[in-house]
Amino acid sequence: MPFENELSVIKKAVYEAGSAINKIAQGDFETTIKEDNSPLTIADLECNRILKEAVSNNFPDDGWLSEETVDDTTRLDKSRVWIVDPIDGTKEFIKNTPEFAISVALVENGKPVLGIIYNPLADEFYEARKGCGTKFNERPATCNHKLGEKPLLEASRSDMEKGRFKDFESTLEIKPCGSIAYKLARLSRGCADTVFSLTPKNEWDFAAGVILVTEAGGRVARRSGEPFTFNHPNTLVDGIIAASSESYDKVIDLINTICHASN
Repeated sequence: MPFENELSVIKKAVYEAGSAINKIAQGDFETTIKEDNSPLTIADLECNRILKEAVSNNFPDDGWLSEETVDDTTRLDKSRVWIVDPIDGTKEFIKNTPEFAISVALVENGKPVLGIIYNPLADEFYEARKGCGTKFNERPATCNHKLGEKPLLEASRSDMEKGRFKDFESTLEIKPCGSIAYKLARLSRGCADTVFSLTPKNEWDFAAGVILVTEAGGRVARRSGEPFTFNHPNTLVDGIIAASSESYDKVIDLINTICHASN
């Protein structure tokens, strides 16, 4: 099986990081604000340390890109790069809302070949390897199911509060959920029909989610419609549209229609 050693090593590290997060969540911890106005806790940093140490010790020739590590551009010369968000959804973690996740992807020549998303509070573990399908808590997962009258979208609470999905309310069933990584993981096991963000995000927000959804039978593209590639000098991406194969074309048409009408 491809990438079996990589999966074994990182899976162990992710579970270790999840245990550390849960332990920190039970006590008092401080929150600081980064330059981009996003929150940072000791849990983010400890998770980052555990995962980086596992990669450095086992795959020293691989590159590393993480939200919580100062970017080392030597990664751009590497064919294999680990792309990590130690906690995607730190705001949810701070509120003890079980809608955050550890997100880890291995990309090879710009394409995801392995992805893990783990919600330690809910104990939900998602994994995928290229050509091997997606698993949720060790069982095969699929995002494809019969489409209802209204496709179900899981959307960011903050985006909903800002009215970014208001124009979609008549044509989509919309439910709030936390981090983008966790939403993509849930999509991969059929909890929704679509997840999309029409505002820019960073590569670490959805590198793992891209392979989870595609290996589960879904379709994913950038907001521009182009396929994803990763490990670029500028990690910011224009957005993401992910959906089950049943709903993808309908969702794309809907987004294009609504966004065209609003321009």
